[in-house]
Amino acid sequence: MSQLSEQQCEACGWDAPHVSDEEIQAYHRDIPEWEIVERDGVKQLERVFKFRNFKQALAFTNRVGEIAEEVGHHPALLTEWGKVTVTWWSHEMKGLHKNDFILAARTDEAATE
Repeated sequence: MSQLSEQQCEACGWDAPHVSDEEIQAYHRDIPEWEIVERDGVKQLERVFKFRNFKQALAFTNRVGEIAEEVGHHPALLTEWGKVTVTWWSHEMKGLHKNDFILAARTDEAATE
């Protein structure tokens, strides 16, 4: 379990502060397999998880859904045969918040269950 995954998410709205470039580098060390992508000017965290079949991919999607529901923060999930693409970002504030890194770390843990 990473230190990042043990941290608590905090409430954030449209006016919450985006993570700084320095914070992104620090948090990214805990989740090195995640890519930082930018779509329409919005930074996001994204990772593709591979599985042996659709059933395993779907089970993982459901585990990530449970993580999201616990904190009321939801990723984009693309479930396909043998893989799931997970994308975290803070929709209201249109960018990355510390919560996104925490949930990415928890997603990594869910992949090992």
